[in-house]
Order: sequence, then structure tokens, then C-alpha cells
Amino acid sequence: MKIWNIRLTLKEIITKIVSVLGIAGIVTLIAAVYVLGLARGYFTGKTEAESEFIAFLSKEKEVPTPTMRLVSPTPTTKVVTVIQKPNTSWGGPELWDAVNKRRVELGVNSLQQRDELCTIASIRLNELLDLDALDSHEGFSKLRDERKDLDWIFEKYSTMAEFLAVGGRTPEETVSLWENTLGHKKLLTGGEYVWGCIYAQETFAVAITAF
Repeated sequence: MKIWNIRLTLKEIITKIVSVLGIAGIVTLIAAVYVLGLARGYFTGKTEAESEFIAFLSKEKEVPTPTMRLVSPTPTTKVVTVIQKPNTSWGGPELWDAVNKRRVELGVNSLQQRDELCTIASIRLNELLDLDALDSHEGFSKLRDERKDLDWIFEKYSTMAEFLAVGGRTPEETVSLWENTLGHKKLLTGGEYVWGCIYAQETFAVAITAF
């Protein structure tokens, strides 16, 4: 057997194939390779697309397991501050009734109101409210000299007296303050006082009496 040692260049191989197959064969071969490539790409692409679609469906079917979170409400503390304030809903009329009631209980006459004495009581109450304190009757002692227009009131009565109090939470408590204070008890026990008037506001109380 005779073995041929043939070494051909690529150009020579192509030349021989062309000579054997001819131009038509070469075109047919290229077309076949192209079709095979397309088919392979199609099936490869199809397989990848199907895989992605299946993966997507699998992901959609995955329902996350719900987790339960228990939340305990934070307790809140409500602080209520109660401020004790004197009851200032009462005024002169209520205190007037309480004073006369106590006078009757102590066996003396009720006071009879006089408007001019109410003028003095009103002026003095406003002075005390402006000071926000008692003045030890200083304003009352100077009133006749400073208010000449009121001089006739002082001339009308032989004796006029002033009784002051502050801090009573009720009319009855204010009466008790007077009754338990030396000198002021005369408002409740002095039967000689016939006329009077009482003004009160914000626990400040002024009683003017006369005979």
C-alpha cells in the first residue's frame, strides 16, 4: 500500500473543493451552515426563554409566609394636678346674709342696709383689690379727708366702723374669721350697730356698720 504524504495549504484546499463542487455546491453548503446556525440559535434561545418564564411563574407562586408581630401598647401615665383654690363664686350678698344669720344666732338684731354705706364699702373693696392685701384700715381712716364729697356720710352717723377679712373660702368661713378675731367679733355681737353694708370679691370682704 502506498501512502501519500500530502500537504496542502488552505488556499489549495478551497481551490480543490471549488473545483469539485462547483460554485453552486459552495453556495448550497453556506446556506446549509447558515440554516443550521439559525436553528441552533432558535432552540437555544427558546430553551433559555422557557427557563426564564418557568422561573418567573415559580417566583409568582411563592407566597411569602405571613409573620405576626405582637405589639404591646406602651402604657401612658396621666398626671392630674388638682389645685385647691378658694371658692370665689360668692360675693357681698351671700356674706351679708351669713353675717345677719350669725348675728341673730348670737341674739342681736340684723343689720339694715343703707346705700351710702355701700358707697364706702365699694370704695374700700376696690382699694384692697388694687393692693391685693389688707391695709390695717389705713384707707378707711383717710377716706373722709381725701374724699370731701363723702363728708356728709360721716356727718350723718355718730359712729362708723369698718371690718375687713380675706381668705375665707365661703361666706360662713369669712364670718368665722371675724368671730374669732379680737375686735372684729363686734360685727356679729354688737347690737348697737343698726345700719350696714357689705361688699366682697375674691375672698376680700369689707363690712361697714354705723349707728
